[in-house]
Amino acid sequence: MPVSHYENFPVASVLLPRPLREPVAAIYAFARSADDFADEGDRTATERLALLDGYQRQLDAIGDGEPIDDPLFRRLADVIKVHRLPLRPFRDLLDAFGQDVVQTRYADFRELMDYCRRSANPVGRLLLHLFRADGQKNLEYSDAICSALQLINHWQDVGIDAAKQVPRIYLPVEDLVYYGIPETDILRRTATADFRSLMRFQVERARKLMKEGEPLGWLLGGRIGLEIRCIVAGGLRILEKIEAVDYDVFRRRPVLERLDWPRILWRAL
Repeated sequence: MPVSHYENFPVASVLLPRPLREPVAAIYAFARSADDFADEGDRTATERLALLDGYQRQLDAIGDGEPIDDPLFRRLADVIKVHRLPLRPFRDLLDAFGQDVVQTRYADFRELMDYCRRSANPVGRLLLHLFRADGQKNLEYSDAICSALQLINHWQDVGIDAAKQVPRIYLPVEDLVYYGIPETDILRRTATADFRSLMRFQVERARKLMKEGEPLGWLLGGRIGLEIRCIVAGGLRILEKIEAVDYDVFRRRPVLERLDWPRILWRAL
């Protein structure tokens, strides 16, 4: 069943050069469908992992140059071949999605960042390969932006994740303990004063990481640089919106709305 998704940022935006929109859309189709296996519907954990394993086998077939029957993977195989994309980022994404099936708590920030390294950073790295801009410093900036975006998504979705059939809490356990927040407060979607203090800390943590990656948009320049600067400005805007609701992401999930985009574009320019 197709699943409708809110996305913080348009996929294959008009800011991208036209030749790159189809490759970006193909990568997104792979990542979105695989993520849905881990997140959506009422499948068992065994069924979800089996579907993800099937995706791994399709990647193996691409790597081995075997014929591909699945339309999604035929499309992806063409993009990988034409643009000489590495398979490792695709495998890392699947590994992270599989982790989502079996792991619902994170002991500390280091463990959460390791998840971000595989769930978010591969997308930025693939884009840099498409742009032929995958130098080491660019990759480091991209990793900071992508991990920050993943954290921002977690913080805007604390309430949604807690309400899932199998609740997930991405807020590190060590931080919950430090701020004196019992897990039941999260599961009951209760924004106590302590919870607001914790969220203030997490918002600043994500903002600092985003700022570390911000130079990438100016280094690349052109339409690609503008796209990246819009993404950075959009992520920072969501953090402002979390602050505007006094960190109570249970009652209202902060999202980007139409009126936010002029501000985002102004900041990017």
